Amino acid sequence: MADVRLVHTEDYVSRLCAGTLKDSELRRLGLPWSESLVRRSFFAVGGTIGAAYAALEAGLGSNLAGGTHHAFPDRGEGFCVLNDIAVAIHVLRRDGLIHRPAVIDCDVHQGNGTATIFADDGDVFTFSMHGAKNYPLFKARSSLDIELADGTADESYLQTLAHHLPFVFQHDPDILFYLGGADPFVGDKLGRLALSIEGLRSRDELVLKECYQREIPVVTVMSGGYGENISDTVEIHCNTIRSGKKIFENQAEVFGQGRSRTERR
Repeated sequence: MADVRLVHTEDYVSRLCAGTLKDSELRRLGLPWSESLVRRSFFAVGGTIGAAYAALEAGLGSNLAGGTHHAFPDRGEGFCVLNDIAVAIHVLRRDGLIHRPAVIDCDVHQGNGTATIFADDGDVFTFSMHGAKNYPLFKARSSLDIELADGTADESYLQTLAHHLPFVFQHDPDILFYLGGADPFVGDKLGRLALSIEGLRSRDELVLKECYQREIPVVTVMSGGYGENISDTVEIHCNTIRSGKKIFENQAEVFGQGRSRTERR
């Protein structure tokens, strides 16, 4: 609870746990309240915090949940109850483990909650590459926002991502949070882009290889995915894990067997 309150307001957290959110708040959230919803939301935050500690130890950590980037300090939106990335960043900074985190958000929907939380924080770089005409209608301002036209497919998407990634690393992050997102997939009900499963795997490999080569610990989380065929969504998320496993298989040699990037410097 103390960790969550580093980001979220006392009023919101208390009413969320008590089940006294207003009907209008639940409509904006898009989910009915239940005790299991609250429990799952807290577990997802804990998973991302745990994955962040794992990344600092071994180079890579993954949470098979999280990426709830539409959650604001005082409310939830768009199926996102608590902002796990923001909480994890605040926890690690509170404990003196990181100083300059970065977020690469490749979910098809802009990470408006995360962008808003860190809008006035120059030590956190937020990058969001998303559909220009997709949710949310009114976008927040990330450190760097890249908007994509409906129907954007593999080649154009990957070229755009490769062109803009160096701006993230110019921030010199000591940890990176990566929201892969399965919803840019051509078969996604809410995506409006046209990436293939292989194209999305290439996206993951592009981001993760950059982190590996630069010796930046990286945390992967699931974020969105609404495929017409749920097995496609599962495969895309699994490919993120497979890509990380393949790229970071020798991470102990690179990451100095648990020494932080700051210590290696």
